[in-house]
Amino acid sequence: MTDHLQTLKYIKSDVLSLWVSSNEELASFSEYFLLLKQCLKKHLNISNAIFLSYEENHLAPVEEATAITIETRQKSVPWPMIEPSFYQQKVVGIPSILNENESYKDMTDMVLFQIENKDPFGILLVEATDLWTDFIHSDAGESFVEIITKTIKMINENLEVKLNEDQYRKLYNMTDLFHSTMDIDLILENVLKNIKDNFPEFNVELILSNDQDRHTTIDIKLFDYLSERPATIEAFVSGELTIELANDLNCRLLNVPIKGRQAIYGILQVNAPMTYIFSSSEKDFVCMLAQASGNALENAKLYHQSHRLVRDLQLINETSHRLNMRIDISEMLLFLQKQLMKSFQPMEVCFAFKNKNKFEITGASTSFFKTDEGSVYVKHVEQHFENTIDPLFIADFSRLASNDIEYRSVMAIPILMEETINGFSIVLHKEPYFFSFDSFKLMQSLIHHSSLAIANSILRDQLQEMVDRDHLTKLFARNYLDRYVEKSLDKDDSGMFLLIDIDNFKRVNDTYGHQIGDRVLVQIAKQLRKTVGSKGICARWGGEEMSIYVPNIDENEAIQLATDIVEVIPMETDPQVTISAGLITWNQKYRPAFQSVFLHADNALYEAKNSGKNQFCMHDHTLQTNS
Repeated sequence: MTDHLQTLKYIKSDVLSLWVSSNEELASFSEYFLLLKQCLKKHLNISNAIFLSYEENHLAPVEEATAITIETRQKSVPWPMIEPSFYQQKVVGIPSILNENESYKDMTDMVLFQIENKDPFGILLVEATDLWTDFIHSDAGESFVEIITKTIKMINENLEVKLNEDQYRKLYNMTDLFHSTMDIDLILENVLKNIKDNFPEFNVELILSNDQDRHTTIDIKLFDYLSERPATIEAFVSGELTIELANDLNCRLLNVPIKGRQAIYGILQVNAPMTYIFSSSEKDFVCMLAQASGNALENAKLYHQSHRLVRDLQLINETSHRLNMRIDISEMLLFLQKQLMKSFQPMEVCFAFKNKNKFEITGASTSFFKTDEGSVYVKHVEQHFENTIDPLFIADFSRLASNDIEYRSVMAIPILMEETINGFSIVLHKEPYFFSFDSFKLMQSLIHHSSLAIANSILRDQLQEMVDRDHLTKLFARNYLDRYVEKSLDKDDSGMFLLIDIDNFKRVNDTYGHQIGDRVLVQIAKQLRKTVGSKGICARWGGEEMSIYVPNIDENEAIQLATDIVEVIPMETDPQVTISAGLITWNQKYRPAFQSVFLHADNALYEAKNSGKNQFCMHDHTLQTNS
């Protein structure tokens, strides 16, 4: 008995030295246990001992040289399977569950270190010696267990303080950096670096929500509700840490939300082996790191957002100012295309407008939309707008298409006129999730502000069309013809003007009535447009008189055209009528004054009338020149 007390005294002395060392030198519990093993060997002749540390309801071996590793965590044993073995005793024999483990097969005794009503600190496994057995089952043995328990408690508290100091130092340095920068790449780099420093053997991944402001070079993954694991989605939605045993991936996933004051911006995911148990301090550190990075990302986002809002307002203001400058619809759409390209960096842009219940692609669209591949997107957007005026935002079009498609990010905004869809604009990009929701809202605003200007331009064109066209025949009006001829005389090399009068048209009205007379006018107008085509214009001169002007035509072609018109009119009218016409041509050698064109044509028409009608006469400019 005296020997046991003497042994206990020596052990207390060594334990005191361990405590002093733990305060001054030791950085981990494994280093303390190495010294404890030396003490056991010295005083109790124990050569083989293993300490199982308690963490998260598991017991994992503490190795001599290093802190708890992946391999030691894989040797962990659930505490509930060991707890019944003690039967309210602190020293018992090894249960069969431990003997079956190759690592513990030589062990005979185990000692529980636990303060009443608290979680255990761990258990000590030893291969017993006679000296050990005699000592541990004595009163001195009970004191030994109590002393070691208190010492472990103090060392754990001390190590926890040191760990917290180290972690808080890291957090402080990182937070200090975060407060000094708005560089999102730098923030993400430091988050990954700190996590990998803490888990050097694990795979760490940043899963961030889509954000157009973030053009980062850091390797990150975009958060996708349709493909993420349920535990990852739960962490993102709830803002709480989740742990998942992913049997299909053969790993344990730690999902920590990256959240600021206003929102959750993503998930910090640590991928560990199935048997690894994350300690409370590890989880606390990762959560604090994720929160610090979430606040930093939020500040950077708000900073960039404020600058972007200023740019967006400038863009909308510039666009509205430009589009309200009474430019035509083609110029308007080309300008709008440049604005969309500059703001959203799409690969393809389309503008389509409704014409007789069918959408037509405009010249301001990129060539892709005139291909069969492009028509897939146009058709999808058309079908969408058949039932709604809501804009369309598709992050990954490949999920909606049955075939392989090239462009996966899609935004389509309706162009409205009086709450009715008059057209739409589409932008495309090959990368999925390329456009952010902020971009979507900006494009809506841009197109909305542009829609009014576009509608005004269309209405101006329609109004101008009404002014420029004769209501009955749909031929150009006299004012439009005057402007057209005057410009042609200034810029073209040659031209012809044919003034036409329907022979005996009063007789048609008197015989058949004005309604039939109007029908004859429409028949002649239709035939004139068909004969002239796109070479020139046809106009209603007044009453039963019509005219044709064709620029850049030589004299022989003009004579043939006039001949064809005089011959075809009787065949295309019902009741049949004939026409008389006066023709004047000009070229670089003979360029008449603007008013002279009409005067000479009128004189030639008068001559045709007086010469028997159903013919045309031509003004001879040589007579005028010679005279």
